[in-house]
Amino acid sequence: MYWTSVDSPLGPLLLTAGPDGVLTSVSVPGQKGGRSVLDGWRRDDGPFRAAEEQLAAYFAGDLTEFRLETRAEGTAFRERVWAALDSVPYGSTTTYGEIAARVGAPRAAVRAVGGAIGANPLLVVRPCHRVIGANGSLTGYAGGLERKVRLLTLEGSLTPWPSPTPPPPSTRP
Repeated sequence: MYWTSVDSPLGPLLLTAGPDGVLTSVSVPGQKGGRSVLDGWRRDDGPFRAAEEQLAAYFAGDLTEFRLETRAEGTAFRERVWAALDSVPYGSTTTYGEIAARVGAPRAAVRAVGGAIGANPLLVVRPCHRVIGANGSLTGYAGGLERKVRLLTLEGSLTPWPSPTPPPPSTRP
């Protein structure tokens, strides 16, 4: 397994690839279910040049769709959910229920869809951050809600809260 670390506005990103150099994961520190470097893994920036360039362009606001060869292994259900995530366009959001419908799962399977989304090993590259609650709430994100807010704000699908305005100066003599 190859790995490298890439700086980003979300903190350092851990990228991993198999022996063939295909990207297998993107993780952030403290990520629920995220990867950590294991003994025997080899640090090598070579297999990650395209990913590093595309991630930098994405965070600069110059890239809206990743064009990277990736491989993530999961159950057939998870792979269908992940494919549905890949179809959610930059700058938009969808709901867990809408993803369930896209993969042909019953409405009652929303929890299973959420579990598959939470198990996405390719944070940022596979846009699980674009999935929100049916009521518009920013529900769960394995990388942390503050990172989800940053990504959705970057993509323009979430407007940052305005900073509080100080009261006008007093005009009393």
